[in-house]
Amino acid sequence: MGRLMERSKSVARIIAAFYRRPVALKFTILGSGSSGNCAFLETEDTRLLIDAGFSGRQIRRRLASIGRAPEGIHGILLTHEHSDHSQGLASLCAKLQIPIYCNRLTREAIESQLEARFDGRIFTTGATFEVGDVTVDTFSVPHDAYDPVGFLLRTSAGNIGFLTDLGHATKLVIERVRAANVLVLETNHDLKLLQEDTRRPWSIKQRILSRHGHLSNVAAADVAEQIVSTELQHLYLGHLSRDCNRPELAHQVVSERLRRLGATHVGIESTSQDSPSPTLIL
Repeated sequence: MGRLMERSKSVARIIAAFYRRPVALKFTILGSGSSGNCAFLETEDTRLLIDAGFSGRQIRRRLASIGRAPEGIHGILLTHEHSDHSQGLASLCAKLQIPIYCNRLTREAIESQLEARFDGRIFTTGATFEVGDVTVDTFSVPHDAYDPVGFLLRTSAGNIGFLTDLGHATKLVIERVRAANVLVLETNHDLKLLQEDTRRPWSIKQRILSRHGHLSNVAAADVAEQIVSTELQHLYLGHLSRDCNRPELAHQVVSERLRRLGATHVGIESTSQDSPSPTLIL
């Protein structure tokens, strides 16, 4: 009898562990760069876009490449109103009634520039809310938009952080993404290439270099150095300027910094403006 009871308890523990196991998470950066940014997150219950910075047709095409369609999306999380993060909203949301999760100032700016009304699920910057089985932490980032935010998306399989547009990383930003297992980090420009660029006037260069502009490769490496831990496993280098950066430059600067710290466990991948990154499964 004792052996039978012990065996029953063992089976019960195995069953309980099975149902507590993390649900698989699929994450795909559909594209990232100065002309468009969009990512797709899928859990067992929830499908989300983070930003919609390509045309509706292009987003549909890129989703189709991974076997998905916008009709199955439960919401779009919006970091800010700039067109390289929002240009697909009119097509996707007006036709499909997909809700947009953003703060009030971002919604007002979007509706003004697109001359359309949306199903806006308004959050206060700094608040936490849930979309299905995804918990969304929001926090303010320094960028030249009305009320730009970063995200930490918490799931049972892991946490994904988004720092795609910011001129510098505040202490708040560092603390809010420290729990990320996966981080999308802006590496917008190489300082030398930006300074030598003949297509941009000095006023634009000053905007990019300002504390409310964009992170350089070196600045991104500084951020990575501050947040790296055993928890961080995957680092995506995003929002690369087509003219003022190169994927190999961004990768070299950040990977060398992490190598010097002994953080060789972190997988580093540069994203592309033109095509989706391979889907990450956690």
